[in-house]
Amino acid sequence: MALLGNLLKNGIRLSNVVRLRKFDALRQQRKAFRKLIRKAQFTKFGEAYHFDELLRATEFGTDREFYQKYKQYVPIHDYNQMFDGWWKHTLAGEQNVAWPGQVKYFALSSGTSEAATKYIPVTKAMSKAIQRTSIRQILTLGKYQNLPSTLYEKGCLMLGGSTDLKAREGHFEGDLSGITASKIPLWFERFYKPGRDIAQERDWAHKLDEITEQAASWDIGYVVGVPAWIQLLMEKIIARYNVKTIHDIWPNLMVFCHGGVSFEPYRQGFEKLLAHPITYIETYLASEGFIAYQTHPDAEGMQLVLNNGLFFEFIPFNEQNFSSDGEVVEKPETLMIDEVEEGKEYALLISTCSGAWRYLIGDTIRFVNKSRAEIVITGRTKHFLSLCGEHLSVDNMNKAVETVSDELGISIREFTVAGVAHDTLFAHHWYIGTNDKVDADVLRDHIDAKLKELNDDYAVERGHALKDISVTVLPTKTFYDWMESKGKMGGQNKFPRVLKKAMIGEWERFLSK
Repeated sequence: MALLGNLLKNGIRLSNVVRLRKFDALRQQRKAFRKLIRKAQFTKFGEAYHFDELLRATEFGTDREFYQKYKQYVPIHDYNQMFDGWWKHTLAGEQNVAWPGQVKYFALSSGTSEAATKYIPVTKAMSKAIQRTSIRQILTLGKYQNLPSTLYEKGCLMLGGSTDLKAREGHFEGDLSGITASKIPLWFERFYKPGRDIAQERDWAHKLDEITEQAASWDIGYVVGVPAWIQLLMEKIIARYNVKTIHDIWPNLMVFCHGGVSFEPYRQGFEKLLAHPITYIETYLASEGFIAYQTHPDAEGMQLVLNNGLFFEFIPFNEQNFSSDGEVVEKPETLMIDEVEEGKEYALLISTCSGAWRYLIGDTIRFVNKSRAEIVITGRTKHFLSLCGEHLSVDNMNKAVETVSDELGISIREFTVAGVAHDTLFAHHWYIGTNDKVDADVLRDHIDAKLKELNDDYAVERGHALKDISVTVLPTKTFYDWMESKGKMGGQNKFPRVLKKAMIGEWERFLSK
């Protein structure tokens, strides 16, 4: 088996050498756009929005002509507009709606939005694109010099949704992680854990129990999943076998591939479960596609996937383009990959091989390295707080919680914030999930002080309209109990960082019980 590991590692290193070439983001995006338009030109969407003309513009027009026409012909869509106009027909079994053929799989997602369950089409082309990007990410492991060749012989635990997808009116639906796990290639099955039988389990608590019982018999080198659920699982395993760290069960665990939310608020509590440091690799896999991943050890962020079924546009996330509620204006400024600037925040628009076109995914990002097209996720277009101009982003919140956790020596597993009225002005109410003892007033003061350092607008408004900050400390389990009550345990589900409108009342009623 050592021979297999050496062969794999050497093959991965060779692949990375072959892949080293001049990185031309605009050229890659132009090529990706052309492929998308050519493939979809005879769909109902393509015929409605003149894809034949767009295709000619990519082949015979100037460098910018195709994009100017794309902006002119195709409107920006949020989920409701894309679904009501097009995807509901795809869901009903119609062919050639927004992508060629009939779509057999739909990812169910509500993310952290206020909408009900979303049905995101997952085409054959998208499934293949996700697999290709996943393989590319595996190939980047050759750049991590601290990883021994034996790692490539170890098991990979992928903690996601059930692969037992629900059959409904000619299609299958489920969590994207369940859809992708159900299509794992044969060559990977020898490494894949928890295996097909456990992966089919729909009851999340039962799935964690089954994994826990099998854990001691597996030799795991990698774990993949959302930080909250991986941490919860590791705690269960440690308790079940009465050991000190997860390395007492999986001594060869060396890599955690995480995504879904910022890892930083979880880091301190997570690392208490380890006997020695491991390598962290960040991914950006949304229900709409595999958007970005970390490509090398010293990466400042994740590199956008520019040449695999995705075309990106960027809307500057400012008051000219978005209302105070996070609604995009009718004709916002949109940019291509070569027009963005480092350090600025953008809302992400994507066009994909699943038939999403100029689709506002709802995430905001910031470029940290334009030459490498590396980004960090900063939050959601509608999940920020700006009751009175404080413009508090999820990125600000994550950094404040991370810093305060370190200062107070506590582990904050979950948190959420609600904007509330305070007499005739405004206040923020924080709900902090930790199992450590901490004084709520001390926690409040530390968070407030850190946010003033991070955000000038927040600091100004704290002296004016934002009159109060309050903190309620809760056991971590309270957050998971609320998610369970909503049927949102496990998979790619996560607790919303900002509560707005009806969700505030639902949360308060839940706590009162």
